[in-house]
Amino acid sequence: MAQEIIIRLRDVSTGKTFTFPANPESISGTLGAKYQSFDIISKGTVKVPKGTDVSEIKWSGEFFGYSKRNESVVNKAYYQLPNACVAQLREWQENGTRLNLIVTDSWINLDVTVSSFQPEIYGAYGNVKYSISFAQAKDLKIYTTNELKIAAFVKKTAPRNDNSQSSGSSYTIVSGDTLWGIASKKLGSGTKWTQIYDANSSIIEEAAKKHRKSGSDHGHWIYPGTTITIPAA
Repeated sequence: MAQEIIIRLRDVSTGKTFTFPANPESISGTLGAKYQSFDIISKGTVKVPKGTDVSEIKWSGEFFGYSKRNESVVNKAYYQLPNACVAQLREWQENGTRLNLIVTDSWINLDVTVSSFQPEIYGAYGNVKYSISFAQAKDLKIYTTNELKIAAFVKKTAPRNDNSQSSGSSYTIVSGDTLWGIASKKLGSGTKWTQIYDANSSIIEEAAKKHRKSGSDHGHWIYPGTTITIPAA
């Protein structure tokens, strides 16, 4: 029997998690470079975009009322009342909280913010239908005028070194890091996070066990102070 897909959000700052009690029928995304839409998960099929980062992920789903908590589509281990689900997601949306979104058994493991959340009560059982979308969270660097002048000077005068590579370099994980974020910074695309995990799986899994986890959940749980190797870009 196939393992059920889990969709989970984690507050990057506090570590608080929220797992969706019932999965949507499909998840879709938009590629950042060409604004091309695609299905990520549809009828059990996982599709991986190539060549660019994902700018948006979205889906529509349902939170079931208490009397419907035993429906087959509800993961009872993560059941919460609809009001509690709505309150948590609204709080994160209103605060612009940076979240790590992970969908197990897929490549989705990236930092996001809630860009849109629209819940709607319907029926006589307290069920709530909702639509939600996430924008990929990216670190922004604010440069001073002097920094811009220095950068322009270096770009203009520095000789090109075609042999420079980030391959084989080491990186020490800091608080708030995700493999997706590290891959974006070091390899140029978050979709290459699996390359980092594959090159460091034993180290990542060992660190997870030291923190009393049974495993890293394929790189979801990583810990500050862990030194990993960045593979060739």
